Parts: sequence; structure tokens; C-alpha cells
Amino acid sequence: MSSFSESALEKKLSELSNSQQSVQTLSLWIIHHRKHSSLIVRVWHREMKKAKSSRKLTFLYLANDVIQNSKKKGPEFTRDFEGVLVDACSHVAREADTGCKRPMERLLAIWQERSLYRADFIQQLKLAIEDSNSPKIKSTEDKKAPKRAFQKIQEEEEEEEDDYRAQYSPRDADGSGPQLTEELVKALQDLENAASGDAAVRQKIASLPQEVQDVSLLEKITDKEAADKLSKTVDEACLLLAEYNGRLAAELEDRRQLARMLTEYIHSQKEALTERVQAETGTGNSSSEGVEVAHPELA
Repeated sequence: MSSFSESALEKKLSELSNSQQSVQTLSLWIIHHRKHSSLIVRVWHREMKKAKSSRKLTFLYLANDVIQNSKKKGPEFTRDFEGVLVDACSHVAREADTGCKRPMERLLAIWQERSLYRADFIQQLKLAIEDSNSPKIKSTEDKKAPKRAFQKIQEEEEEEEDDYRAQYSPRDADGSGPQLTEELVKALQDLENAASGDAAVRQKIASLPQEVQDVSLLEKITDKEAADKLSKTVDEACLLLAEYNGRLAAELEDRRQLARMLTEYIHSQKEALTERVQAETGTGNSSSEGVEVAHPELA
């Protein structure tokens, strides 16, 4: 794994995209360098403010991934991000289109549900989002331009196979069936390339040298060159395992999300079926006697 430097982080942040793979890859790199958490958060905050409006939300997705996946390793990122998140949320809500507020609220709901931050701090973040008024919207024409631009961004993002925002909600706020169906199909397709089915990586892990696993073999090291070589091998193995564990954790969350989506889908289909049966029943009774109450395919 490449060594840490402020310029390296700036470069990686400039290359960050909205895809799940891009967010998770950079998140793993950041967590690996968690001893620099304070500097990392400062650079993240600075670069997020400099980023284009269409990329600001992705910076919050990155922060979310780092906060959640670094929790078991230590409190550094949770603590350091807390110092800038109020300003960051206010900035994103103010500078980006109002359509970004809903996914931001989903993030806060996740943080509250998983007790990542105190309830009073979550409330501060909610107020920061609600109280932000975009200075860009000054006239009717100004309102239309950002809206059209954001709609174009949304259309492009929906075409990406791993649109990271799809993880936060299985359906639109209005509970529309078609949206749920599309998200469900996409979630099932994503699982076709899940980490647990990655035979190539599993083979690499199985092929790791015995020295990586058995500490008793350290006694065979007799010189600095051999020690350096083993150290490099261990570092590469740790990176491989860390990345794979990160993917497995993401897959587990995807499967949980899919289970919730399937439950909602089944529920919505049952409701639709009930409504159709009721409608058909009413039609059948009003037309003539002896007519079947429901169509055969509904029986």
C-alpha cells in the first residue's frame, strides 16, 4: 500500500468518484493510515469545499464509509470527523442542489440507528442541513438552472452499476413500486459479483506463504534481508485481507439491505394483489351473476 502524504491524499480525493468501489477503496486506504486521522479529516474538509457541487455529496459518502468501518479499530475518525461534520453538512446542503438533502438525511438516520454519534449531535447535523439556504437561488431562472444540472447528474449516476447512493434507501419516499422493483433488480445483479464469490481473491488468500500464518517460522530468519522480505510479504497479505474483509462487510450490508427490500417488495405486491382482487370483485358483481370473481392468473 502506498505511503501516506498530504499530496497523495489530495490526489486520491481528486480522483474519487460516486461508485461504491471508488469510495470503499479510498476508505480502506484512509483507515490503513488512521494514525494521520487528524490531518486526513482536515484535508478531506478542505478538498470537499473546493470540489464541484456534483461531487460534494460523494465526500460525505466517503466520510460515512470511513467512520463506520474504522469504528472497530479505534475512535480516531469518529472523533475527528465530529469536529467538522456540522460545517460540512451545512456546506453541502447549501452549495449542492436541494435534491442532495434527502440522501444526507438518510446518512444521518443510519448514524443515529447505529449509534455512531450522540442523538444531540445528530440533531445539530439535521439543523445544519435544514437551516442552510442556497445563495445560488436568487431568481426563478437561477432556480431552474441548478435543478436541470442536478437532474442531468442524477441521470448519469443512475447509469453507473455501483451507484453508492442506492445503499441508503431501497425505494423513493413516496413508496412507488417501479422504483422499488428497479432497485431490487439492481441489488440482485450487484450480488452476482459479490466478494464471497470472488474465486481469484480467495485463491490468493489460500496461496499465502506459510510464514505469514505461522509465527514459529520466524526463528528461521537469520539476516536483515530475509526479515525485510518477510515484512513486505506480511504487509501485502494484510492489505489483501483488509480489502477482502472490507468487501465482505459491504456484501453483508448489501444482503441485509436486499432482505429488507425483498420484504418491502413482497408487501407491496400483496397490497397490489389485494387491490386488484377487490376491483375485480366489484366489477364481477356489477356485471352479471355466475361470472368468476377473479381472473385465473390471480387465483
